[in-house]
Amino acid sequence: MSSELAAVLADAVDIDAAARDLISSLGERPWGQVGPSVYETARLVSLAPWLAGHAERVAFLLHSQRADGGWGPPDGYALVPTLSATEALLAVVRAGGSGAAPVVAGPAAAAAGGLRALAGWLPAADLLLPDTPGVDVIVPSLVAAINDHLAEADATAAPALASWRGVRLDLPAGLTDERLVRVRHALATGRELPAKLLHFLEVLGPGARRAAGIRPVLPGTVGASPAATVAWLGGPPAAGDPARAHLENVARGGPVPCPLPITVFEQAWVVSELTRAGARFVAPTAILESLTAALGPVGTPTGPGLPADADTTAVALYALGTLGRPADPRGLWTYETADGFCTWPGEDGFSITTNAHVLDAFGHHVRGTRAAPRYVATVDRLTAVLREHQQPDGQWRDRWHASPYYATASCARALRDHGRGTSVAEAVAKAVDWVLDTQRPDGSWGRWDGTVEESAYALLTLLAAHPTARIDAAVRRGYAYLRSAVGRRPDPPLWYGKELYHPVAVVRAAVLAAFRLARHRQDRATAEGGAILPIPPQRVGKP
Repeated sequence: MSSELAAVLADAVDIDAAARDLISSLGERPWGQVGPSVYETARLVSLAPWLAGHAERVAFLLHSQRADGGWGPPDGYALVPTLSATEALLAVVRAGGSGAAPVVAGPAAAAAGGLRALAGWLPAADLLLPDTPGVDVIVPSLVAAINDHLAEADATAAPALASWRGVRLDLPAGLTDERLVRVRHALATGRELPAKLLHFLEVLGPGARRAAGIRPVLPGTVGASPAATVAWLGGPPAAGDPARAHLENVARGGPVPCPLPITVFEQAWVVSELTRAGARFVAPTAILESLTAALGPVGTPTGPGLPADADTTAVALYALGTLGRPADPRGLWTYETADGFCTWPGEDGFSITTNAHVLDAFGHHVRGTRAAPRYVATVDRLTAVLREHQQPDGQWRDRWHASPYYATASCARALRDHGRGTSVAEAVAKAVDWVLDTQRPDGSWGRWDGTVEESAYALLTLLAAHPTARIDAAVRRGYAYLRSAVGRRPDPPLWYGKELYHPVAVVRAAVLAAFRLARHRQDRATAEGGAILPIPPQRVGKP
């Protein structure tokens, strides 16, 4: 979180002004604000050493390695970034050649550390692979590439790797290369790939190079991924090539983000979060036009190069509705299944937050209108879906965010605002109780450690309920934590991509929303001599 936002929260200045600044920043960086990716940066190190910023990318990998030799977040989330970084550094070592020990010593030592970590993780029976997109093609591809490097390891050039020559890493238990082989074969024989697989083009082998039927889209991206774009190029293109120009722009400082662009996702989430919190701002015409233009017959993608999905579509519809540009959500029925709503057809898994956001879209559309029966029935069905997926302790978990606090805030607020039936109030109350029970001694919340982002989601859940003495005390402590913690240390990546990533503006919007609502609660209580007063009335469980 930026030092500017830290100053805003610490000094208790105008939150609405900070919200307006955030909205303005979306236009200044229209492709999105995303933190650097270990996985994606390493793919560029391996596949595009010709691209400007190569030395800086290698340095980024060396400096971001953990003490245990791995990279990335805790638990199984470290596997993909560690495989990617290790393979990339082995490629650097091999490119250094015989007699280049001073050049490759740092990368070789770091690669050896990565290999030690991987050799301990991969055979472990308790290794849990998170449900990140493409993990079943990414992991087999990188394991095979590392094994190829180890088969050719040059002990004279890199003594740190001498003991690894000829060693082979195994795949995690239960994972095979079957899907990877099948997809690579389809690409090599000229078959059209599902649009979602373009995001992972960098692991699909030589057939990705200038593959038939695949073309960059504005601003020059393939699959909203720098690595996929490099894989499609297959080598240095001519000067002036749009894909090269896009890559040079993205990679100018060395490390690269992924996914990118995230134009619609970022605009929709920021606008919807701020309007839901009552922030006062005027959305620029460019954002209104961008969100409106992005909506096609089956919705909108996160950004150029990705397929349309129900999650982004639903939040974009909700955002437009709150800005006075309502659009009919009927296109979301494309994603309806026997279990609820899928993120996209053929999704490997089920997202409860996608269903919460679809409830927001339909609920906002039918509010105060004589909606057709199918729209009302959809709201009823989604209310039931969210209730059915709530955990016994009151939380929700999801496949698009590592923290249950995000899923819980999404579901609790969707039910509070749009859910129908007498069970809604009970579901929100259970979620609130879980949040209260999991607050840390310093006032924060978090899956692995207390974080600003997760504390914001926890506060948004508490502020969705009618206040009690216990809720009010927890809000005060969480509010104090936000004021003291923002800007103190980097925000961890928590959003699901090829690895966990950090959408900077989206997270900032959630923090501003939580802070605005919490401060409103505090100010109201102070004005009444410490009495606990409700925030503006919310509809809970109205049939």
